[in-house]
Amino acid sequence: MPETSTEWQSAHLARTYLEGVRGAIPLAEQQLDVLLTIVRNWLPRLGTVVDLGCGDGILGRTVLREHSHAQAWFIDISPAMLQAARDALPDGARARFVLADLAQSDWRDRLALPGPMDLVLSGFAIHHLAHERKRALYAEIHALLAPGGVFLNLEHVASPTPTVEALFEDHFVDHLYAYHRRNGNRQSREDLARTYYARQDKEENILAPVEEQCDWLRRIGYEDVDCFFKCFELALFGGRRGV
Repeated sequence: MPETSTEWQSAHLARTYLEGVRGAIPLAEQQLDVLLTIVRNWLPRLGTVVDLGCGDGILGRTVLREHSHAQAWFIDISPAMLQAARDALPDGARARFVLADLAQSDWRDRLALPGPMDLVLSGFAIHHLAHERKRALYAEIHALLAPGGVFLNLEHVASPTPTVEALFEDHFVDHLYAYHRRNGNRQSREDLARTYYARQDKEENILAPVEEQCDWLRRIGYEDVDCFFKCFELALFGGRRGV
């Protein structure tokens, strides 16, 4: 099956996202804190972690800071993103970097994993997939997990109504404007908003409500499924494979 063509393979878009958007995500520190709380409690002896659609590797890197002996696999469709993740990791980190397309079911074959995984993470990546492929990927991840293994997805999800979506867009532009001001960009809020609404990747967003995605996980067989954090269209949700 041919590899998916996506704007995210562009080095320019990867750089634009990492330099102009990633640092503006509202409540990013709190999201990571909730993620770490779950990992500390459910996987105190974490040995292996996979970061799917890793971008600059922020999720996997955050977990590795507390579990320095763990081995990590960072997967992305973008060579530029994988290089950013590689550059951000400290020397000596036990990490592998794999170019793979989550839209294709053979992504697991490219990892050469030694066995089932303790933890699978994903951050702001799976929402680019069609809903049918999302469900299939969640099942593939479940099959990859060791008994008691955990899947956590920090994701862009759908608003219930256009009115709520408009609230999120306004909230995000506020954070985007503040982030760019802190970094010396003197563009007006209106100009930044126009750039944000017209950005290249927005057409690739295929958003699903978090409640619906949690139901998909339960039907697949995940246990303890929940949405652990939510702020408008930003949500951390997931579950565990049964022991």
